[in-house]
Amino acid sequence: MSTEETTAGTDSGTPDDHGTLYVVGIGPGLPDHMTKRAKEVIESSEVVIASSLYQEFLRDDGTLLPEEQTDEDGIAVRDDGFEQEIIRSTMGRQIELARAAFDHVREGKDVAHVSGGDPSVYGKSDLIFKMADEDDATDIPIEIVPGLTAALGGSANVGAPLCNDFCTVSLSDKWRGWDEIEEKLRAAAISGFVIVLYNCWRNYEQAVEIVREERTDDAAVAIVNDAGRADAGRNGESQFITTLGEAADHDDKVSGMGTSLIIGNHETETWRNDDRTYLVTPRGGRDVDDF
Repeated sequence: MSTEETTAGTDSGTPDDHGTLYVVGIGPGLPDHMTKRAKEVIESSEVVIASSLYQEFLRDDGTLLPEEQTDEDGIAVRDDGFEQEIIRSTMGRQIELARAAFDHVREGKDVAHVSGGDPSVYGKSDLIFKMADEDDATDIPIEIVPGLTAALGGSANVGAPLCNDFCTVSLSDKWRGWDEIEEKLRAAAISGFVIVLYNCWRNYEQAVEIVREERTDDAAVAIVNDAGRADAGRNGESQFITTLGEAADHDDKVSGMGTSLIIGNHETETWRNDDRTYLVTPRGGRDVDDF
């Protein structure tokens, strides 16, 4: 892919009869954690590409019409006559759907390609750009609509663990070998980052053991499931605070793709009020007087 300086708002040369391809992050998927911009783009796009789970969330919210008002071809017509095509996204169809999205944009339609969380945090943004590069689709306007990612949602659920430097590491070995993942985990642990682990259904115990080699066992850890989804997620929203030394013993708390682990550093503290226990990582370890 070529590199050049770009400025927002400059003339792009895109044909006037083209629509726009929006890659839309909807956060956990429920309306309280979806941005106003994301909702508006999905409601106004002639084509919406979304998984069955996200379609369900968006229909419950009223962003999409109910399934019973959608015909067998995925066409839904609103009371004002606005027609919207709803396309089901699956993992095995991503390349096909990207190309279909390009075709729809060239027909003058706006397309909302829905991603959970933020589309640029282990989401769909990179695929869209790679496919546009592969197909020389330089005529396709692309806009990324950001969303609330699991690291931020999970952090909010357990307090303020990310107020200092942090990093995210995916444990999925689909695109990266485990040797590379281990190298990143070790570097993050040595560097003192608070670490947020994604895709914890893969090798999470092994990841914890690697971090333990570089960090004390009393480091605070939060296991967060389906942040922001309440009871609507795959396994229900929950958070559990433990220590690094005991984290691998709580596999019953790790429920699948919706699980994130937040591993604190030497500055991360637990704080308890009359309600519950929180995690806090002061910025630079500062005290109240430093503010």
